[in-house]
Amino acid sequence: MKSLGKHLIVELYDCDFDLINDVSQVEKILVEAVAISKATIVQPIFHQFSPHGVSGVVVIAESHFTIHTWPEYGYCALDIFTCGELIDSDASLAYLQKAFKADNFSVMEIKRGVLNLPADRLRHKP
Repeated sequence: MKSLGKHLIVELYDCDFDLINDVSQVEKILVEAVAISKATIVQPIFHQFSPHGVSGVVVIAESHFTIHTWPEYGYCALDIFTCGELIDSDASLAYLQKAFKADNFSVMEIKRGVLNLPADRLRHKP
């Protein structure tokens, strides 16, 4: 089934509290995950919450990577939404799990923009 994009819903569990509560570390890790995927970074924006938690987005030419952390639960919610066939999301997922020291994780994939068009009319074909 051809689609305009691939949306990965990623859940990371049992992550390191201090790591996922540090906005500079979270940004560094997510930007590196984008680089590993071979996506094109447009702009990262991150925010530190008080008393804890980080949210951020890395806008990429091919869509976006987002993260929201709940350090008090050791939990990170990530979305990786990409268009095109050249993005290596598997490599970035492996890196994210290791970098955030997640003991457990789950991934759900959603095809976005499933259009009733012939495949040759879809310029972006994940």
